[in-house]
Amino acid sequence: MLYSTVSPADKRAGFRSALASGRLLQLPGAFNPLSAALIQDKGFDGVYISGAVIAADLGLPDIGLTTLTEVAGRAQQISRMTDLPSLVDADTGFGEPMNVARTVQTLEDAGVAGLHIEDQVNPKRCGHLDGKAVVDTDTALKRIRAAADARRDPNLLIMARTDIRAIDGLQAAIDRAKQLVDAGADAVFPEAMATLDEFAAIRAAVDVPVLANMTEFGKSELFTVTQLRDVGINLVIYPVSLLRIAMGAAERGLETLTAEGSLKSEVAGMQTRARLYELLDYEAYNTFDTSLFNFTL
Repeated sequence: MLYSTVSPADKRAGFRSALASGRLLQLPGAFNPLSAALIQDKGFDGVYISGAVIAADLGLPDIGLTTLTEVAGRAQQISRMTDLPSLVDADTGFGEPMNVARTVQTLEDAGVAGLHIEDQVNPKRCGHLDGKAVVDTDTALKRIRAAADARRDPNLLIMARTDIRAIDGLQAAIDRAKQLVDAGADAVFPEAMATLDEFAAIRAAVDVPVLANMTEFGKSELFTVTQLRDVGINLVIYPVSLLRIAMGAAERGLETLTAEGSLKSEVAGMQTRARLYELLDYEAYNTFDTSLFNFTL
């Protein structure tokens, strides 16, 4: 009821423990707090908070227009709604090393279990689009060192994302992943890998957890959990999937309303009021006011 009773510190410790278990962790992307509650209800390992989704929700393209305040606010709303650990996209850290340090502490205060900082230049763009550019190695490493030094909870996961594969090839991604780990990254996120063999090569190069991004319409094939597990991947995110599913359904519904004059034919596919109230734990609010749930669905 209301918010999670699991503390951020306990979520972070639990996330670290789960990563050390050898299981492949699945983190669907939550586009709002209610979808985070649904992710927990369906038994997933964690919640991913996508920068692209936050931007889209604000009606903006994913080109670095969102602010730290906007990302931290949404991260807090989502993180406090679920007992699961949350991993948030912190883009480039919203600036250079001092900005990165502030970003880490602000997101730590928001209750996330982990965050990732990438090596794109500002302004950044979606990792599966062409025309990206990355910073030089020194700048990339300074960002990660600043992030690792800034955290106050040692269990806060600092993940380094590298987009260099699309620009300079796989070997450059392997080299940079190693350097980022040496700089203090607890995990690596090699963006836009083309094949399972490429994921396997990154996995073989570093001794920290490796994340796979299974985003639709991107550069990577949508590999199964079994395929990713077999090459040693530790985490898989589905960053925009739920938003795409929800917006696809919304668009079809609006088209039905225009064509048919009502949504009667769409009702069977809608979430019911009873299911919504179940996710919201409506009945538990009677603890405070018995007039709140004095009806039968």
